[in-house]
Amino acid sequence: MSVKHPPKAKKIPKELVIHNDVRLDDYYWLNEKENKDVISYLESENDYYNALTGHTKDFQESLFQEMKGRIKEDDSSVPYKLNDYWYSTRYVIGGEYPLYSRFKHSLEATEEIIFNCNDMAKGYDYFSLGGISISPDNKLAAFGVDTVSRRQYTLQIKNLETGAILEDKIENTTGGGVWANDNETLFYTRKDPVTLRSDKIYKHKLGTPTSEDVLIFHEEDDTFSTFIYRTKSKKYLVIGSFSTLTSEFQILSTDNPDGEFEVFSPRVRGLEYTIFHYEDSFYILTNKDKAENFKLMRTSEEKTTSEYWQEFIPHRQEVLLEDIDIFKEYYVLSERENGLNKIRIIRWDGAEDYFLPFKIETYTAYVGSNPDFDTEILRYSYNSMSTPSSVIDFNMRTKAEDIKKEQEVLGGEFDKENYKELRLWATARDGEKIPMSVVYRKDTVLNRDTPILQYAYGSYGSTIDPYFSTVRLSLLDRGFVFAITHIRGGEYLGRKWYDTGKLLKKKNTFTDFIDCSKYLIEQNMTSANHLYAMGGSAGGLLMGAIINMQPDIYNGIIAAVPFVDVVTTMLDDSIPLTTGEYDEWGNPNEKEYYDYMKSYSPYDNVVAQEYPNMLVTTGLHDSQVQYFEPAKWVAKLRELKTDNHLLLLNTNMEAGHGGASGRFESLREVAKEYAFLLDLEGKIA
Repeated sequence: MSVKHPPKAKKIPKELVIHNDVRLDDYYWLNEKENKDVISYLESENDYYNALTGHTKDFQESLFQEMKGRIKEDDSSVPYKLNDYWYSTRYVIGGEYPLYSRFKHSLEATEEIIFNCNDMAKGYDYFSLGGISISPDNKLAAFGVDTVSRRQYTLQIKNLETGAILEDKIENTTGGGVWANDNETLFYTRKDPVTLRSDKIYKHKLGTPTSEDVLIFHEEDDTFSTFIYRTKSKKYLVIGSFSTLTSEFQILSTDNPDGEFEVFSPRVRGLEYTIFHYEDSFYILTNKDKAENFKLMRTSEEKTTSEYWQEFIPHRQEVLLEDIDIFKEYYVLSERENGLNKIRIIRWDGAEDYFLPFKIETYTAYVGSNPDFDTEILRYSYNSMSTPSSVIDFNMRTKAEDIKKEQEVLGGEFDKENYKELRLWATARDGEKIPMSVVYRKDTVLNRDTPILQYAYGSYGSTIDPYFSTVRLSLLDRGFVFAITHIRGGEYLGRKWYDTGKLLKKKNTFTDFIDCSKYLIEQNMTSANHLYAMGGSAGGLLMGAIINMQPDIYNGIIAAVPFVDVVTTMLDDSIPLTTGEYDEWGNPNEKEYYDYMKSYSPYDNVVAQEYPNMLVTTGLHDSQVQYFEPAKWVAKLRELKTDNHLLLLNTNMEAGHGGASGRFESLREVAKEYAFLLDLEGKIA
């Protein structure tokens, strides 16, 4: 078979039966990762991809060098202070991975390199360092390493005085560890080896065999996951348990690591809460008493159960309360109103209450890393779709700002004044107004021949705020418009925006996206011949749904690691993440959810019709969306689609859900995506 002809996966029919309903899956066999025929099929798809995109290889390399050339290679983070040390992350020229370092007392001190990830990554196709945790006496660092890309980290400990890695080695963790005040007790989270659910909290004592580690907590409800952290006040260790709709916490003094954790307030289905400690009280961010957009409550350290909680910041119908950061004299609220980030600063004594001022509607501002409790400096970050990111230290008392760092865009050609950003509102079919954040070059003429890349995610209440991207400039400077569509399923317009885009209202996510697409066409900003859509993971599900529902208004689709075989995956509780997501998608073991899920699941709804040009990407080791979902989907599309448009599947045989791990190597994957779009637009040069 010529690689210029698409691979044809063999069909081995398998009946999947539930609720007296039979689904026939001809490509179920692709689930068998150890089957040589599966690997052979994926490789044949890669060969086909390479054959049909061979003419763009030089252009991809040019794009890669262009995107890389805008990024400062020897970049570094703004140092932050923790426990008398200043910590920083930096890159060196030619390095794919960061160096983590610190300075004692002041930045004028000798740099102490804690981890050089370029050295640690040698010999691995994939490398990720996660969860660095410094002991209270500053002498030890717990850290996690993943060299497979399944987010199963091996936890180790480094002696920062000698540089030696201790013999303690703990497999299959989330990567992070939390120290007690004795500097020898480390708490950590382990994963179920099959489902990868974070389900157990263990306690490890330095110098003892890891086989003797004590199980502190086992989250037995498979719809929940667990984690552990230390309060900013340093007084408490906190175990958290969470599902989509419910949370629960347990607390223990950091001075008493061998004591028993006590439940803060028992879980109640539908009650979500998060706890913060300050002086002799806990502050609780919660949806208690139907506070849809959350409120802040307070209780004493002695009486923590929910009947004792007292209202501190009331619920507001139009304002989503997202987070709180606590300092000695101030507390800072992260709020969202009409989709826009608000940072609100309040003195504990009530003498001041004000917002940081932001002037446009396509910005993102968020509170950064503020581990120091006794300070009047708030660190926050700001960027917009045309404005590079800045890290700003704001004096909450004097209101003076100190811009610590502005993102550099190298190459000498970038000027933010050359770009225009705006917010548009499309009307959905049920009358809701759907916002979009848009950016393009000022010299780009908007008409039916203008290419637009429309992007969205739309699940889990995850909000894609407007953000600046140096990489995106490679599209904008070639005449593309980029639009982020803030569809239901995210929380851009508050918690209701999320609630009306999940479970039995999930289709709102898809129809919102389509209605925004139609709005862009109706406004003569583009046409079906020049409109493109992109989404990844659950956003890949979105891509699969919209092309089944409305394939004729898109010229091209990029579906990255797409979650497209929804019903089969949600029926298989051995697959990572499945049981914890019943409150997001529904449990298809219940017929009502099964029927609804089946009505939109992309794989189940592929039909004989024309589809847009498509690029589908995946990773062989993906633990979140298994490689076989996109592989099966592409095989079925090849069988049924009635057009001659491109359908390409590209599998990274070394990576997982996040793709390549190197700082610059990941840009090669973006270059592939952009080359696909620009080739369809005839803009390869």
